[in-house]
Amino acid sequence: MHKYRTHTCSELTKKDAGKTVKLSGWIHRKRDHGNLLFFDLRDHYGLTQCVTENSSNFFKEIEKVKPESVVCVSGKVVKRSTDTINKDLFTGEIEIIVSSFEVLSAAKDLPMPVFGEQDYPEETRLKYRFIDLRRQEMHDNIILRSKVISFIRNKMISKGFLEFQTPILTASSPEGARDFLVPSRLHHGKFYALPQAPQQFKQMVMISGFDKYFQIAPCFRDEDGRADRSPGEHYQLDIEMSFVEKEDIFSTMEPLFYELFSEFGCGKKVSDYPFKKISFNDSMLQYGTDKPDLRNPLKISDVTDIFNSVDIKLNIFKKQINKGAIVRAIPAPNTFKKPRSFYDSINEWAKTEGANGLAYLSIIKIKDKLAGSGPIAKFFSDNGINKIAKTCNLKDGDAVFFSCEKKQIAEKISGLARQKIAEDLNLIQKNQFRFCWIIDYPLYQFNEEEKKIDFSHNPFSMPKVSYEEFDKTDPLKILAEQYDLVCNGIEISSGAIRNHLPKMFYKVFSKVGYLKKDVDSKFGGMIKALSYGAPPHGGLAPGIDRIVMLLANVENIREITLFPLNQNAQDLLMDAPSEATDQQLKELNIKTVKKNKN
Repeated sequence: MHKYRTHTCSELTKKDAGKTVKLSGWIHRKRDHGNLLFFDLRDHYGLTQCVTENSSNFFKEIEKVKPESVVCVSGKVVKRSTDTINKDLFTGEIEIIVSSFEVLSAAKDLPMPVFGEQDYPEETRLKYRFIDLRRQEMHDNIILRSKVISFIRNKMISKGFLEFQTPILTASSPEGARDFLVPSRLHHGKFYALPQAPQQFKQMVMISGFDKYFQIAPCFRDEDGRADRSPGEHYQLDIEMSFVEKEDIFSTMEPLFYELFSEFGCGKKVSDYPFKKISFNDSMLQYGTDKPDLRNPLKISDVTDIFNSVDIKLNIFKKQINKGAIVRAIPAPNTFKKPRSFYDSINEWAKTEGANGLAYLSIIKIKDKLAGSGPIAKFFSDNGINKIAKTCNLKDGDAVFFSCEKKQIAEKISGLARQKIAEDLNLIQKNQFRFCWIIDYPLYQFNEEEKKIDFSHNPFSMPKVSYEEFDKTDPLKILAEQYDLVCNGIEISSGAIRNHLPKMFYKVFSKVGYLKKDVDSKFGGMIKALSYGAPPHGGLAPGIDRIVMLLANVENIREITLFPLNQNAQDLLMDAPSEATDQQLKELNIKTVKKNKN
């Protein structure tokens, strides 16, 4: 017989009754009935109930052993009586009558239990992550992550992609986030950077003559943590293809996502492909965000011109419009019978989000004629009511909320209000995965703080304007061959058709203040590669962590990450970051300077 086990804790059934077996695992929980002692033995695969009588030589030992101790047991498989069968367990029809018992590794008192799914402070969970991962929910999440990655890898290979590994130690480059820097021992005063993404390397793979590349790539960004973003590092499915337009990339990747979410989505309906395509401008108008949740049926409308017409005499809005404000309308269907408190709560919520508030209007039908109801209804003519109803697609019994703010604030508030109203009215179709592409991103945006033009997204994207027309076009109106993949309001991936022409590369960067020497300094390797014959190419990089988050139906990325950092970018388990020794600093020619507490 094997030293530790003949079976796992999920294999045995009533067909195995009468067999003598050996199992090893963790003591999950114990139940002492006086003359009988039951304990559940758990391993990676499942649970098996074991039982011993008080007459056995090791009864006292089992009584004393603490939960989560690792033990090895031998015994006979017996059928449970009908009234004691556990239908929730695969092994629920049998139990093991223990004939030998050995403690392989004793556990100390636990800082948190494994049995049950109670909420414990995240600090405790991360400090004792190896215990946290024993909990069934966490265990299942990590298994799901592994299966998702294997599924993706197999699908990419089947599509003719080659898997390559790009460098981890590389040069610093301005790609949107702060770099993690690594000092060089051999080159004093110089630093490597950990890659924010394999962006430049994967483009050079295409320039090297390969046609389809992918990698499950670690990416490192020194940025603050959020629920959907892990500080420090994350993993992405990095993809690049040669001689393609964005439609080629879409048609290649859409079946992958459809199959992936169908396989692991627990029966939820997945968007049929081709996925819906929405321009950036339309997305900001209709949904108030470039990450729209299409499970929400509500759409936002711009009603600025209507409020600025003679049909509406709401002077407080007109004054704001004259100062540059816009008016966005968010429908709230079938709410006429809602109490006043419903409308007031939405208004008060908006103020907490930084808005001046949200005005509202209800639409009612009186003698086959639409009329308005609510605090601001008196300011609307009949024609104004009809225009609002037609523009916002309102019917009898619907209401509509209005945000009158500067464009950026109005978009934000209307987008958040759209989601809140839908949630409050239970309109979100939660049994679905709804995908869409956001396309036609602006290449540049105006930085209000620094009063200059900046990149709005990926600086390596090809502009949707020719080299000859570039300088003749308002920079803020130049669109890029940039696209994002969004699912249920979460950005899964960014991607782009790349700028593969050196002269266009210089031109694009010149608009944000880069001289030719600056480009050569920051992107010397890329420019050099592009100068020796570069194919038109493009790709995208779906986030593995966010994909698994969606599939696991969790809202925090740390719930699907094996050993994550906390929100302060600390590894509480391994105590990182930590101080370096004097010898280590000496070898690197580095001195640390303590912050002045004053």
